[in-house]
Amino acid sequence: MQARSKPVSLGLELGFTLLLVLVVAFVLKTFLIQSFYIPSESMEPTLQRDDRVIVSKLAPGPLNVHRGDVIVFHDPGGWSTGEATLPDSTGLSAWLHGVAQSLGLAPATSEEFLIKRIIGLPGDVVACEGSGAPVTVNGVAIDESPYLMPGVNPSDVAFEVQVPAGAVWVMGDNRANSYDSRYHQDQELRGALALDQVVGVSKIRLWPLNRFQIMKIPAVVFADVPAPPAGF
Repeated sequence: MQARSKPVSLGLELGFTLLLVLVVAFVLKTFLIQSFYIPSESMEPTLQRDDRVIVSKLAPGPLNVHRGDVIVFHDPGGWSTGEATLPDSTGLSAWLHGVAQSLGLAPATSEEFLIKRIIGLPGDVVACEGSGAPVTVNGVAIDESPYLMPGVNPSDVAFEVQVPAGAVWVMGDNRANSYDSRYHQDQELRGALALDQVVGVSKIRLWPLNRFQIMKIPAVVFADVPAPPAGF
């Protein structure tokens, strides 16, 4: 039997390696992690427009979400209309980018994805009197200065909502430029976001490199907040 030539063997090895890389990337994107562009200024100063983040898909799921988590979620319906979004690619570039996205090799840019911070968990009573008053969670005023946009009020919109079971209350860090839970109180969950819409929790601000950061929950903000009532 004649041995394969070196070019053929090398080509087979490269092809197998490429296939393996694509399979691993697809598995990671489907079950573990995914990258996203930040399409608007609603999460400044934590995240700026065109930043890239790495999202863990283990929460909600095997792991729980927490107050203070920055989450990526599917637009539950009409939320993205108030947010700036990245323009879509066209033609061949759109097809190539779509393939790369499906394999997890390119950040998602679709306007169906939004990013906000969890302020209330199921059963929490989240409220604000507006006009510069602090947000309260279960009756405790929280100091959001570790992440809130400087010079912006915690909320100019007054609200008080008990977060339904299986949902979370989300708000942007730039409250003056965030179309978040406050503006959807006429919907079924009174502005809360169903947990089954959550893609995952942002863990790393990856790009640009000079802003690389492991994203940690500002636990001090919610340290004095009591647990929600039993049954949630």
